Amino acid sequence: MILKKLSIINFKNIAQEEFEFSPGVNCFVGDNGAGKTNVVDAVYYLSMCKSSLPMSDAQNIRHGEEFFVLDGSYAADQGRAEHIVCTFSRKGGKVLKRGGKEYDRLADHVGLVPVVIVSPGDAALVSDAADERRRYLNGFVAQLDRAYLASVMRYNAVLAERNKLLKVSSDETMLAIYDRQLAEHGEAIHARRAEIVARLRPLVAEYYRRLSGDRECVELEYRSELNAMPMSELLLAARRRDLACRFTTSGVHRDDLLLGIGGYPLRKYGSQGQQKSFLIALKLAQYAVVAEARGEKPVLLFDDLFDKLDAGRVEQLLALVADEAFGQIFITDCNPTRLRTILDRAATPYALFTVREGGVQR
Repeated sequence: MILKKLSIINFKNIAQEEFEFSPGVNCFVGDNGAGKTNVVDAVYYLSMCKSSLPMSDAQNIRHGEEFFVLDGSYAADQGRAEHIVCTFSRKGGKVLKRGGKEYDRLADHVGLVPVVIVSPGDAALVSDAADERRRYLNGFVAQLDRAYLASVMRYNAVLAERNKLLKVSSDETMLAIYDRQLAEHGEAIHARRAEIVARLRPLVAEYYRRLSGDRECVELEYRSELNAMPMSELLLAARRRDLACRFTTSGVHRDDLLLGIGGYPLRKYGSQGQQKSFLIALKLAQYAVVAEARGEKPVLLFDDLFDKLDAGRVEQLLALVADEAFGQIFITDCNPTRLRTILDRAATPYALFTVREGGVQR
């Protein structure tokens, strides 16, 4: 998938800009706070209907304005054209259109324009609690499987109702009804997550090996209570504990991804550079899985490319993604000389945009 043109109005600190992008590497350089990340986030927003950052839609509107507009024209790998427009206003909310036709549900758009982002915020996948890693898995798998997204949404809705009941009642009949629904959706979620992690595991190991110069081995495991027993049995076994705690103590909402290096937890034993390299390997593996499953190369976003990486690993990374297996790439960095030097050394064609206070020059 290639983003050919992008128009931005009132998005974060960008008043109005129009871009024509290279089908290969596109670089955005400028000082911290200039707005480089905002351009990349606009690209992400058009794919996922939300910011890559923990911000509400209203917070993405430029100060003093009432709305923002993102307008993207794409060329798919199979040759078809796509025109996506997303608007958000303080009064009217969010509207997303494909080819001039408004979506009934925003969730129906996720996966049409596949995207993978590598950003400093990925560090939360290592440092934060399991819900951050589940959120990552859900967003990833949702680009491949709309039925999975529907299962997650339904599971969470039923889980909320079950927890509400546990706080006020021990009604066995209602609990049995909720348990049947949780078991149905929980089994579907578990099966898809297990399949995806199994596909990711060897790819993560290989990409990390290439990024690190074959210095360490890394591991990726899917931890779930459903690995040991079916969801229906799990809920029945935990019934007494659930009634005592007044919430649902078992299920796929407690799943986790275990990240390891050399047989030890990455969070405790990996350096910042090793953790960053692992996360990049994970995202490149995600890219490969999405590209194979959809027959469409995702747009690849690198925000703050040099964050926690030395120049040597960045050069290895850029040489890696210059391969024909990867498609259009967007990169942000605050040092244009450093970035140019590495890209020129890699003999990679690129377009470079300079960002200053929300304005862009090529």
